[in-house]
Amino acid sequence: MRIIHVLNHIQEIGNGIVNVAIDLACLQAKQGHDVAVASAGGEYQTLLGSYGIKHFQLNQSRTPSNIINAAWDYREIVQKFQPHIVHAHMMTGVVLAALLRHGYEYRLVSTVHNEFQRSAILMGWADRVIAVSNAVADSMVRRGIPKNKLRVVANGTLASPRHRCIKDYQPIPLQRPAIATVAGIYQRKGIGELIDAFVEIANDFPQAHLYLVGDGPERSKFEAKAQSTAFANRIHFEGFQPEPQRYMLATDIFVLASYNESFGLVLTEAREAGCAIVASDIDGIPETLDNGQAGVLVPPKDSHALACALVELLSNPSILNKWKSQATKNLERFSVARVNEETLAVYSELLTNYSNPI
Repeated sequence: MRIIHVLNHIQEIGNGIVNVAIDLACLQAKQGHDVAVASAGGEYQTLLGSYGIKHFQLNQSRTPSNIINAAWDYREIVQKFQPHIVHAHMMTGVVLAALLRHGYEYRLVSTVHNEFQRSAILMGWADRVIAVSNAVADSMVRRGIPKNKLRVVANGTLASPRHRCIKDYQPIPLQRPAIATVAGIYQRKGIGELIDAFVEIANDFPQAHLYLVGDGPERSKFEAKAQSTAFANRIHFEGFQPEPQRYMLATDIFVLASYNESFGLVLTEAREAGCAIVASDIDGIPETLDNGQAGVLVPPKDSHALACALVELLSNPSILNKWKSQATKNLERFSVARVNEETLAVYSELLTNYSNPI
């Protein structure tokens, strides 16, 4: 197959959508498919080149002047590459590929990574819509996407071509017990609630430290919030880290306090690293944590409930160790190889079922 993945960019900034698409492109090329990526570019171009993957420059920024250029560039890319499958991972790519497909015989696939965004309904313009969890699929049906278009391919990031095997990372020295998150530093990720929960328990656990690994537009706001507490010296903003595994391997309790989360890819990496996990009982997170068998689920936007979960784990070493052990079970289903095989099956189904197959 000739497959082209369309993304806004391929920067190495911890964007889960980009990471999933890069993994797919690399594994598909490794299997002998002719693969290309169209985006505004980024650090992953080097990795793609090592797999023989062509990168086409496509700036999809949504300004009136640029949209015309993007449409022209997209048509030129399709004319040159002649794809069988166009796989769009973000909304602008789906719109371009759907509106400009006249005269070409490619099949259009979209992946819904952030279904809570209002624009996600436009992902339904594709011939097949991949949902990254059952929760996402159910939500898209409620929003009017026909069931016969939807296919669930649960996310996975383990054994990714983007990074080394987990055992090859050296843990970074952290103050213990270490509570950590790896997330964008903005409100939707529950950063404020995590800081509040830590402040609630900090007096009772004077050795505990909180590590916030990631960056984002609201970082300064949350840094100011942390500074206003009595425990600012124990709340660490670590910024974006290209190797978050080093933090996870040194973490006792990993927290993902998101308000919305289609899947929670970072949870699979925290599980692989053997962290005890506390996460929001929302959207696709329960599926990622084996419906509460691999981590403690708490209500979103509830800092007190989060604090209570942290207290239970920090107060009981046997319970903490139990959750660390539980996290590492049943990880095979999160492999990128499985994600790729199921995605290729969606492509093949599309190409086979059309009356004029490619």
